[in-house]
Amino acid sequence: MRAFLAAVAVLVCVVACGLRPASSFVPPVEPGGIRPVPGLEGQRVRVTSKEFTEQLVLGKIAVLALTAAGADVEDRTNVQGSVNARASLIRGGTDLMWEYTGTGWITYLGQQKPVQGAEAQYEAVRDLDLRKNGIVWLPPAPLNNSYAIGVTRASAEKWGLSKISDIPKVPVAQRTFCVDHETFGRDDGFLGMLKGYGLTYGEEVPRANVRRVSVGVLYNSVASGQCTLGMMTTTDGRVKALDLVLLEDDRHFFPQYNAAVTMRRQLADAHPEIAKIFAPISAKLTDDVMRDLNAQVDVDGGMPALVARDWLRSEGFVR
Repeated sequence: MRAFLAAVAVLVCVVACGLRPASSFVPPVEPGGIRPVPGLEGQRVRVTSKEFTEQLVLGKIAVLALTAAGADVEDRTNVQGSVNARASLIRGGTDLMWEYTGTGWITYLGQQKPVQGAEAQYEAVRDLDLRKNGIVWLPPAPLNNSYAIGVTRASAEKWGLSKISDIPKVPVAQRTFCVDHETFGRDDGFLGMLKGYGLTYGEEVPRANVRRVSVGVLYNSVASGQCTLGMMTTTDGRVKALDLVLLEDDRHFFPQYNAAVTMRRQLADAHPEIAKIFAPISAKLTDDVMRDLNAQVDVDGGMPALVARDWLRSEGFVR
């Protein structure tokens, strides 16, 4: 019990006290298209992110962009779990992070139904989060890291799978799923998806057919046949690398998950120039670009910080 309480205390302090996670390596950069901003010189900005690959890359992009602009950036990326990363922002342990419009709307703000259309969903989460929590959402990137159900190309051809509503075509014995731990119980995740498509967990999808795995092994588990279907995300680089097929969300269950920089209102009010720094960066981040950046980490073994730096350099934002 004592060891458990100590572990809880450490976790709480990481979130509330703002301890720096271990992956805080940041390569040096010089200003390029991003020019030094006099008002940001020496200004402390604490950047956080979640722990999965895309969030690490986006987090490092934010760290490097703000560093090039002259801010005194503290890298607090790589926080385990969406709720913990968000809590650090709400409680003032950090100042800025990339977030997804659907996650903000459903998971953080407790809304039951997504808003149709990327712009409408952004405006809804932007307005409600500012009013309730004092969190400012900058205009989102084109990239939409939504959830999807993925299968191998062989499985798609064998059972004629092209959309999620085709899942009943798979015999129950082979109707197996790999799902990551966080996504399993989310209203906008696995159990919510089953309900949205009329599939009862425990009946049409037997409990024994669902394996909860880490995101790191999920895609390979589907590719190697350990599971027929997997709960995936649309911008993951392993989808293309492993030749997986994403099924169409034909009932439009999953919300839009456009990535946007979010920050505490105090920082946004004091430094409106931050919005100008990120506007051209966000505009360049499409699904294809993000898929490639993710693949450089997950498939090629690159470091998120170096992948982020090289992309910023290739676009002329930094040198």
